[in-house]
Amino acid sequence: MTERLGDIAAFFDGGRLTLARQLAGLRKNALAALIQKTPTAVAAYESGTKRPAPATVGALAIALEVAPGFFLARKQSFPVAATVPHFRSLRSTSQISRDQAYSYGCLAVDIATTIERHVEFPKRDLPSYPVSTEETGGRAPEEAASLLRKQWEIPEGPVGHLVRLTESHGGLVVFSPLDNATVDAYSFDTPEWPIILLNPLKDDYYRQRFDVAHELGHLVMHVDAEPGGRIVEDQAHRFAAELLMPADEIAEQLPSRADWRRLGQLKQHWNVSLQALLFRARTLGVMSDVTYRNAMVTVSSKGWRRREPGPMPLLERPSLLPRAIELIRAETEVDELALASECQAPLELFRTITSRSPTVDYRAGSTK
Repeated sequence: MTERLGDIAAFFDGGRLTLARQLAGLRKNALAALIQKTPTAVAAYESGTKRPAPATVGALAIALEVAPGFFLARKQSFPVAATVPHFRSLRSTSQISRDQAYSYGCLAVDIATTIERHVEFPKRDLPSYPVSTEETGGRAPEEAASLLRKQWEIPEGPVGHLVRLTESHGGLVVFSPLDNATVDAYSFDTPEWPIILLNPLKDDYYRQRFDVAHELGHLVMHVDAEPGGRIVEDQAHRFAAELLMPADEIAEQLPSRADWRRLGQLKQHWNVSLQALLFRARTLGVMSDVTYRNAMVTVSSKGWRRREPGPMPLLERPSLLPRAIELIRAETEVDELALASECQAPLELFRTITSRSPTVDYRAGSTK
């Protein structure tokens, strides 16, 4: 074991130490305390200016709950975001939580890149339509959404399975782990994959679809934008509304008053929430501000903000990575344990990232 740790120390990658520390939700000083070193030493290990001793590699692995091999340098460094991660609740999300969420996304991209050695994934097909973050009165977000519908050849009418559609055009969609559920859906781009990470606790088909459309807006429009700003978030909302409910198709269908029966029919047809329809009716000028506010008072008083009436379809689930693992197992008999080892990823995180479901039954050793 000593010799193995010595090998790992010789090929130690400080970037992967940073990844493991952020995945664990630790600051440098907290990790230093766990391994009885100084924060300066941890910083040096991460920057590559100092190499840890074999015993320190073992201590780091124990403290961060990863196999020592996780720190080995790989052919490629772990993914670096080509865009700033877009977290919606920036002010209420701590830096540690953001670092943890971002690192989880990087690990997901790293796992996808490794699995792609065994199967061929769809080519990346995501247009770029940069929008000024000072744009408030024009139609740039709506034009960006129209561009995406055109490039992805989405026919008129409602968008189908949006997660599957994103995956079929080279996007990666995964659920975040449960212990990171305080962070809402977020996204960022990398040279390998654009990635959208979904909140595992948001058990609402309509809100999840709007989240995916919202994050697609960031990926298409906000290459260089600072995340979390009011205008940036409003642009992503407008993009999502136009993507899911094109103005020239839905405007004439929307009621000018709170006709709940009609709104319920439109909800089922367009696969969007009542609240999204009401907001769309107001922004398109079909519904007056007063009527909209009164309708939202009704929504709140009836508890529909948390759970709207009517049937709730099952969540859209990612299938790209789970299906790839099934194919690899069927054709080569290589199982998830071998793939997780090849990825050098902690098994539990590997299972979460490659699961169709936001929850994983670790006791059974299989996804629910």
